[in-house]
Amino acid sequence: MKSECRIIQVLLIVWLCVGQAQAVSIRASADPVKDERPIKAEDKDYWAFKPLQPTPEKTSIDDLAKPTSPPADPAALIRRLTFDLTGLPPTPEEVTAFVNECRSGSTFVIRHSSLEALADRLLASPRYGEHWAQWWLDLARYADTDGFEYDAERNRAWQYRDWVINALNSDMPFDAFVQHQIAGDLMGDETATGFLFACPDMPDLNNQDERRHVLLNDIATTVGSVGLGLTVGCAQCHDHPYDPISQADFYRLRAFFDNTVLTKNSKPLGPAVRIFTEGIPASTVFVRGDFKRPGPAIQPAFPRVFGTTPDKADRLALAQWLASKDNALFLRTMANRLWQQHFGKPLAAIPGDLGHQGEAPTNPALLDFLAAELPRQNWSLKKLHKVIVMSQTYQQQATTRIRLTGEMLRDAMLSISGQLNLKTSGPGVKLPLPKEIASTLLKNQGESTKDISEHTRRSIYTFARRNLRNPLFELFDRPDAQMSCARRNSSTTAPQSLMLLNSEFTHSVAAKLATTLAEQHGSDAPALINAATLRCLSRNPTPQEIEVGQKFLQKQTALTPGFREALADYCLALLNSNEFVYVD
Repeated sequence: MKSECRIIQVLLIVWLCVGQAQAVSIRASADPVKDERPIKAEDKDYWAFKPLQPTPEKTSIDDLAKPTSPPADPAALIRRLTFDLTGLPPTPEEVTAFVNECRSGSTFVIRHSSLEALADRLLASPRYGEHWAQWWLDLARYADTDGFEYDAERNRAWQYRDWVINALNSDMPFDAFVQHQIAGDLMGDETATGFLFACPDMPDLNNQDERRHVLLNDIATTVGSVGLGLTVGCAQCHDHPYDPISQADFYRLRAFFDNTVLTKNSKPLGPAVRIFTEGIPASTVFVRGDFKRPGPAIQPAFPRVFGTTPDKADRLALAQWLASKDNALFLRTMANRLWQQHFGKPLAAIPGDLGHQGEAPTNPALLDFLAAELPRQNWSLKKLHKVIVMSQTYQQQATTRIRLTGEMLRDAMLSISGQLNLKTSGPGVKLPLPKEIASTLLKNQGESTKDISEHTRRSIYTFARRNLRNPLFELFDRPDAQMSCARRNSSTTAPQSLMLLNSEFTHSVAAKLATTLAEQHGSDAPALINAATLRCLSRNPTPQEIEVGQKFLQKQTALTPGFREALADYCLALLNSNEFVYVD
């Protein structure tokens, strides 16, 4: 089983590197240092590696994006902005207040002051960090378990998850946010280094040398992918087929972390990094990536295509070089991903690969403007969010429909039904699993948290098992945390509809929502339809929708035990509508 998992991982890396492209020759060597190809001028003459192109002063997103669609209506805009920044729907009261502020006679005008106040309030909310942390945890391949055969629990992994949430809520400068995760133990913040050790692991592997080799390769691969937007892991066994990253470059990058991993049989990683001073093997390349074939000794160094490395550079030097205003590739990578989260698609189509196998940005000037804006805003991610959402480009009618993630769907359902528990931090909550799924796990792994009030907490605080994702999350494309994920899939499948229509969870939400509405409005059908639509879809219903809704309630009442059950079915229909599942 373990060998098969390893083979699958290797095959996946190979497929990511070469399987989607035209065939190229693989350059491997018995001495990857001696045979290393020198970096040439043309290697640096690639759009992603070049310095950022300057833009004139007072340039805005709208100057470069040139929006052409009319503005979104106020109800659609507050729904979009609230989901974007907090991952939750606006309350009916918030929708009504914002729409009224934008009312101008018989028409609506998005007032700058009203939108700015809304954005500021959402960015200051603790819900902001809870939502945006999931974006980063996808990149960090975070989970609360090891994965592989036994999928053992990591009892303190949640401390890193909470660190990410708190760092984002406090608006930690983004350069420091990244630097601390690579070298926080050298900066008085060791919890942040949980990023490095968030990878899958097999503590009980018979050969601990192999375990150490795989872990270090994963760490180097993830740092290169997250920080540089490059598939540096494709150079583990041979020179990168497409990018100017040699096999020796890969192991020089890995060497920064060599003194952080010293494995012992059945002893888990972390949860944070510590430096070992004894028993650490010398840093070498590994011929053909084989842990049994150490090659020439090497010193830690940045990939050569990015320039020279200072003498005696350590992990802190790497962190400071990586997340710096002079690292154009890092800035482009992060700006591209941020744009993707707001607009549903990145400017450069493959956010996990800005190398030669990726695609050039559709608007290079806009990408460079955003990349330069991050340090220009003193590395404030919140300020960069605000620059984006205050643009006319963001406020126009949507051109790309963005579907809620599984986590956002669950949180939205709990929120509109008044059940969401906003307790923060702490160990992950184990949600109840269907018996037929829980029975596939090892002993005690299918148990849920005993305190049922914990079961309605936000999804970011739920226990993330690597070998078994929550069924709702898995159906809606949550990544498996086996490797860094820069962009989630957005599939459309029949099981998604079946789960939303038939699951015990959605039925319980619909029933709770119906009970709440009935307590407020009795059997007043138009009032119930208006309140349900406002809660679920963040807008008032049209006259036609009220008419159709009344007919539905009348007919459904005759088919169910009573009016309350018919109302629950109406709420269930709203939860299954595209308008609920998509942001706008």
